[in-house]
Amino acid sequence: MHAVHGKALVIDLSTGQAEPFPIPQEVSSLLLGGAGLATWLLLHFAPPQVDPWAPENPFVIATGPFIGTGITTSCKLAIATTSPQTGFIADSLTSSYLALVLRRTGFDALVVLGQAPRWSVLVVENHRAYLRPADDLLGHDPEATAAALRAELGRDARVAAIGRAGERLVRYAAVVNDGRLAGRTGPGAVLGAKRLKAIAVRGTGRFPPVADPAGVAAAARRLAARSLGPETAKYRELGTVANLAFFSRLGVLPTRNFQTGSFPAAEALAGEHLALHQRADRQACAACTVGCEHHFRTTDAGPEVTVRLEYETLFALGSLCGIEDPNVVLRAAALCDHYGMDAISAGGTIAWAMECVERGVPLPGDPAEWPRFGDGTSLLRTLESIGERRGPLGELLAEGSRRAAEIVGQGSHEWAMHVKGLELPGYHPKNLRAMALGFAVTPRGACHNRTSAYEVDFSEHAGDPVEQLACATARSEDRSAVLDALPICKFLRHCFDDFFAEAAELVRLVTGLPVDADKLQRAGERIVTLKKLFNLRQGWTRADDTLPDRLLGPGGIDRAELETLITAYYRIRGWTPDGQVPATRLHELGLASLLVYAPIGS
Repeated sequence: MHAVHGKALVIDLSTGQAEPFPIPQEVSSLLLGGAGLATWLLLHFAPPQVDPWAPENPFVIATGPFIGTGITTSCKLAIATTSPQTGFIADSLTSSYLALVLRRTGFDALVVLGQAPRWSVLVVENHRAYLRPADDLLGHDPEATAAALRAELGRDARVAAIGRAGERLVRYAAVVNDGRLAGRTGPGAVLGAKRLKAIAVRGTGRFPPVADPAGVAAAARRLAARSLGPETAKYRELGTVANLAFFSRLGVLPTRNFQTGSFPAAEALAGEHLALHQRADRQACAACTVGCEHHFRTTDAGPEVTVRLEYETLFALGSLCGIEDPNVVLRAAALCDHYGMDAISAGGTIAWAMECVERGVPLPGDPAEWPRFGDGTSLLRTLESIGERRGPLGELLAEGSRRAAEIVGQGSHEWAMHVKGLELPGYHPKNLRAMALGFAVTPRGACHNRTSAYEVDFSEHAGDPVEQLACATARSEDRSAVLDALPICKFLRHCFDDFFAEAAELVRLVTGLPVDADKLQRAGERIVTLKKLFNLRQGWTRADDTLPDRLLGPGGIDRAELETLITAYYRIRGWTPDGQVPATRLHELGLASLLVYAPIGS
C-alpha cells in the first residue's frame, strides 16, 4: 500500500520512552487511515473498561493517506481517546498544518500513554521524542502556548495545545491547533489528566509516495475546480452561519434549551446580518480551496474582539441560551477559544442551568451569579467560571449537563439535552426522523458530523418507510467515516456525483489498493463497527442509544417509532436486536483478525 509509513510512534509519558509500533498492512488497507486508524489504535492500546482519567487511557492522533498529496481539504487530524463526557469513544477531527508536519516525521500516528510526572510538552522531532517542562506555559491560552513553542523550536514546528479548561479538567475541554478546536467529547481534558500542556511536532522528511503521482495530480486539480462550484458556494459566501435563520423558519433551530424550534430574534443573529455588519475576513484551513472560515468582529462599546464563528457556536451561545445580541455571542465564542472548550457542550450545559433557574430549581453558589435565558452578562460570566472551575457553580457546570443534573437532581435530568453524555448540536430532531435516529445511535453521542442523516429529512425521502430511513442513516454514517479516514472535508461531499465510486478512484490513485465503490463503502462500515466495539467493551447497552423525552412525542417522532427505527438500523448493520455485534459480522467485515475482542457467538 502506497501513501502510508506503516508505523506509529508510541510514547509513554510516565517513563519518557518512545518506540515505533508497526501498523499491520491489513489495518491500513481495510481501515485506510485517519479516524479508522485512530479507532484501531485506541482499541489496541486501551485496556477494557478504561477510565478516561486513568494514565492507561490512550490519546491517539492519526493521519490519513491523502495528507500531503495536494488533494484539497485533506489536511486533517483524527483524535481518539476515551471521553470524559461519555465514557465511550472520544472521536474528534481538526483541520491542521500539524497534519502535514506529522506526516513528515515518518509516522502515521502518535499514541500517547501514561501520565507525565509534571506538567510537560511532548516534543516530536522526526524520529525523536522528548518531554519539555511546561511550568512557564501553564495558564496560557492555546494561541499563546503555540506562539511560545514555535518561537523556541522554530517556525516550522506545529503545536496542538490545551487552554485553562483542559488544565482544570473541564470535561468538554478541547485540543486547539492553528486556531481550530478538536472539542467534542473532551479530548483536551484527557491531555490535562496526562499533565500534557501541548504536543509540538517538527518533521523534515518526505511524504510517503503515492501510487500514481501524475494521476493524483490530475485528480486533485479536478476536485479543486469542483470545490469552487455551486455545491460549496454557501460556505464561501457566508459560512455555516447561513443556517441559523433558515433553520428557525423551518422550526428546527434549538431555542431556550430545546423548548422550541424557532427563535424570534433569529434575524438579528442571522449569517446575512453578521456578514453585512460585522464580518472581518475569510480564511481557509490548511490545503483547502473552499475557505469556509469566516471571522466576525464585535461592534459594541467593549474592546473589539474578532473571532471565527460557525453555525454550531452561533446556535449554542445564541438561540439555545436565548441570547439576541450578536456581540455577546462573539464574545462568548472568544471565551470558548481562550479557555479551549467545546462551544456546543458549554452552551448546552449553560442552557440546562438557565432552565433550572427558570423552573425554580436552585443551583449552587450565589443566586445573583446564576445564568438566565437572554442575559448576556450572565452567559459570559458563567463561561469564565466554567473555564476556571471557579466557585461551586463553575465546578458543577464543568462536569457537563448529564453529571450536573445527577448532582442537582429535582427532576433536572428531564431538561439535560444530551445523548450518552454529549450535548446535542444545532438540529431540533423532533420533526427530523432520520436525524433523531442518527443522534441516538452514533457512537460518540449526539453528533451531526458523524452522520448527515438530516439531509434525508430535508429531501423528498423524509417520509420513507422505516427500513429505508434506517438504511439511509447507516449509509450516511459510512460515508462520513470514509471522509474522516482519507481524509476529505465533509463540505466536499456534494462535489461528487457518486461519492463512493469517485472517491474509490482517488484511493486507487493514491494508495494503489484495488478499491471500488462497494469496497470503499464497506471500509466505512468497518470503521463505524470498530467504534461500536470500543463502546461495547466500555459497557454500552441498547439503553444508551436514546434521546431525551423532550425531543419525542406529539407532533413529531415518538418513543415507539424511535425504537422501531433503532431496531431496523441494527438489523441493517448486521447486529443483534440488543445492538451486539456477532462474531459472524466481524468475519464478514474482515475485522475478526484485527481485534483482541470476544464478541457473542465466538
